[in-house]
Amino acid sequence: MDPLETQLLERSKAGDPKAFEELIKKEEPKIYNLLLSMTGNETETADFFQETFISAWRNLRGFKGNSSFSTWLYRIAVNTVLMKRRKKRVSTVSLDVPVIVDGEEMKRDFAGDWSENPLASLENKEIKERLNKAIQELPEMYRTVVVLSDVQGLPNQEIGKILKLSLPSVKTRLHRARLFLRQKLSEYFKKS
Repeated sequence: MDPLETQLLERSKAGDPKAFEELIKKEEPKIYNLLLSMTGNETETADFFQETFISAWRNLRGFKGNSSFSTWLYRIAVNTVLMKRRKKRVSTVSLDVPVIVDGEEMKRDFAGDWSENPLASLENKEIKERLNKAIQELPEMYRTVVVLSDVQGLPNQEIGKILKLSLPSVKTRLHRARLFLRQKLSEYFKKS
C-alpha cells in the first residue's frame, strides 16, 4: 500500500468522508465494471454500486489490511450481489429482447469494444451478444470467477482472496466456466 493510500485509509477509519471519497475514487470504475459484468443490468448495477460503497464505509474500521484495499472492495462488491440474489431471486432478462426504460432502449453491452476496426466490430457484434448471453447463463459461482478473470483481468490469486477460495478451486471454476462458454459458442458457430 502506498503512503498516500495508507494515510487516506487512516483518516477514513477516523470518520473523514472526504478521505474515504479520495480513497475509493480510483477503484470506482473497476467496481462498477465488475458489478455490471455480474448483473448485465445497469439499474441493478447502480444499486449494487451504491450499496457496495455504503457497506465499505460502514465496515471500514473492520478492514485489517490482510489483503489490499482494492481486493477488500472487490470482495464487498461480489458479496453484495451474491447476498441480494440469495435473498431475492433476481429475474433474468434475455439479451435478445430489448428492455425499454422511459421510452428508450437500454444498452446492455458490457464486454467493451473488442476491436478498433469498424468492420470487425460489426462482424463481432453478434458474437459479443452470444458471449454476453452465455456468461449470464452460467451458474453464479462460475459467472463470478469468469467475470473477475476474463472481464476484469484479475489474477487467480486475487480472485481467490476476493471469493475466499483456494487457488485450485478458482482454477477449477474458471476451467468449467470456459468449457461451458466454449460449448455455447461452438453451438452457435455450428448453426452459422
